[in-house]
Amino acid sequence: MNGTVVAVCLSGRKGERKQPAESAQLQENHGIAGDAHAGDGERQVSLLAEESIRKMRAKGLDVGPGDFAENITTRGVELMALPIGTRLTVGEAVLRVTKIGKECHSRCAIYLKAGDCVMPREGIFAVVLRGGAIRAGDRIAVGDPASTGRSSG
Repeated sequence: MNGTVVAVCLSGRKGERKQPAESAQLQENHGIAGDAHAGDGERQVSLLAEESIRKMRAKGLDVGPGDFAENITTRGVELMALPIGTRLTVGEAVLRVTKIGKECHSRCAIYLKAGDCVMPREGIFAVVLRGGAIRAGDRIAVGDPASTGRSSG
């Protein structure tokens, strides 16, 4: 399964919508350089499928890439179906999926407007195994989770 990067988005502060950028630099074990959510931990980079954003548009919302605070908007990869540990090659960078969905502690503006938000169910998070530049149009190659080097015990 392969896909495409639709947009690369970042923000300088937490709690605000991310803005599409021409390109971004992923840093190993950190995330996107200059993004408020970069740093240590399992949620260095967030991804959401364009297909998920379309679901919210169908509910009448005017939303697009970055509006769900995702760093990478994708097309053609069923993100929610990827097992934890799956490697993704995105442009020059390599990511490892660490979390599917997230817990929202408060109702975001999108939830309040539509009564629903796709990011908690359909967004995924990853750590950066190998840094590099990424931009819209880059190919996303999905690796075999069996080859991630994770031990089962």
